[in-house]
Amino acid sequence: MTSTLNPYIGFKDDARQALEFYRDVFGGELRLSTFGEFGQADQPGADGIMHGQLETPQGFTLMASDTPPHMEYREGSRISVSLSGDGEELRGFWDRLSEGGTVSVPLSQQPWGDEFGMCTDRFGVDWMVNIAGDHSGDAAQG
Repeated sequence: MTSTLNPYIGFKDDARQALEFYRDVFGGELRLSTFGEFGQADQPGADGIMHGQLETPQGFTLMASDTPPHMEYREGSRISVSLSGDGEELRGFWDRLSEGGTVSVPLSQQPWGDEFGMCTDRFGVDWMVNIAGDHSGDAAQG
């Protein structure tokens, strides 16, 4: 897998509707995961989108999520930059991006099997880094 850089749009509570709209506009395959699917089923906002990803026939990747109830939604900061892939290259990017910035989610193993972290760099740009885990046993999950 090579590294990719994608726009990641944050919504207050309408990521599902927005991503379905973008699927209607661009076509493609839409995958949605809710907060409830990842251990927050009994929490407020469990039906919210933790991660949505649209892969279009043109090769575009658009990602989005709802803001969890425990996090502040900042109007005007709807877009983050998402780096995805595997290996040490992304860990190096993470180290350099987070240096002098603010880490909101430390780069660590997540329930979906990948390493993930979120930070705001020293210039105020929000970054998400997702390093692919070993999903060899996930063939049934698609």
